[in-house]
Amino acid sequence: MTLSGKRILLIISGGIAAYKSLDLIRRLRERGAAVRPVMTAGAQQFVTPLAVGALAASRVYTELFSREDEQDVGHIRLARACDLVLVAPATADLMAKMANGHADDLASTVLLATDRPVLVAPAMNPMMWMHPATRRNRATLAADGIRFVGPASGEMAESGEAGEGRMAEPVEIVAAIEDLLSGAKPLAGRKAIVTSGPTHEPIDPVRYIANRSSGKQGHAIAAALARLGADVTLVSGPVTIAEPAGVRVVHVERAEEMRDAVVAALPADVAVMVAAVADWRVASAAGNKIKKRPGEAPPPLQLAENPDILKTVGHHASRPKLVIGFAAETENVAANGRAKLERKGADYILANDVSPATGIMGGDHNRVKLIGRDGTEEWPEMGKDEVAERLAALIAAKLSA
Repeated sequence: MTLSGKRILLIISGGIAAYKSLDLIRRLRERGAAVRPVMTAGAQQFVTPLAVGALAASRVYTELFSREDEQDVGHIRLARACDLVLVAPATADLMAKMANGHADDLASTVLLATDRPVLVAPAMNPMMWMHPATRRNRATLAADGIRFVGPASGEMAESGEAGEGRMAEPVEIVAAIEDLLSGAKPLAGRKAIVTSGPTHEPIDPVRYIANRSSGKQGHAIAAALARLGADVTLVSGPVTIAEPAGVRVVHVERAEEMRDAVVAALPADVAVMVAAVADWRVASAAGNKIKKRPGEAPPPLQLAENPDILKTVGHHASRPKLVIGFAAETENVAANGRAKLERKGADYILANDVSPATGIMGGDHNRVKLIGRDGTEEWPEMGKDEVAERLAALIAAKLSA
């Protein structure tokens, strides 16, 4: 689509990536958008209002307490007289203000007062991007409905350090704006199946065998796919977290029930098997509670292997175009993940280290290796919601291709 007639309020904050805002303005105007810039005091240390205003063919707004602009409550007018608010670059400081509702300059006040869609392009040092405070702020903003583009990985202009934190390129930002304003959902009309949580395999009516899974990652992936327009069936084991919005949820307890629910949901375009399914079940569960008897050894448990749900889907006659599994490992993460990829007939495996020291099981963060047939990509540690967003974007790109 073009952006003809669209009004973009561009907030430029203080970082070396502010120089990219000049090219960004040019590309937006080439597509027919009207750009109205707001610059923080920090931004003006990197690029001048004169240069920004000349490229935008617009006045540049810099002061909250402008005698001229505030006669008609200028910050409210700026916040509402646009189709989208774009923050590029967004520094760690400005993201912190946004997440916590601060309004001590024109940019942060406009962001607090707007009722328009907001798209943020973060740019900062990799250590700043990975800091727990920044991760919390990003998660808060995402939960508030703020959309993100980037950051990308690469070498930092100001320090020579490499890592995730580079602002997305202007062409990527423009594409994200076009997607957001068009209302297009890249997974509209696509059907997805996601499994999540543990399974509980009964020993007797009060005891069971299970894995340590909260369901947070699987539920986040189901929600991310739904936000992109997919028709999502979430097959969930017993969890204590809320069901994601816009998703059809099938509740199960045992691995056999989960397999049956997944097969019943086929055909689908993509299956993402995230659940931590118990590998074994008791061959014959007791109908009554097994009692301890003084002086007697505990009764032996005869175990039977549970169905392999990922392998079932990967080799099914109605196999989805994309089959993605998770591999929770405590050693040899990459090697075990690749072996699982080949064995299960998957297209991708997201392998992660779930050793107790990592805090991944039950936690809010994850660190995965994306293993495909063409290689392995290591993702930095990030919130489980962000892992979900990145995976959903990958799925949309692969299915559209």
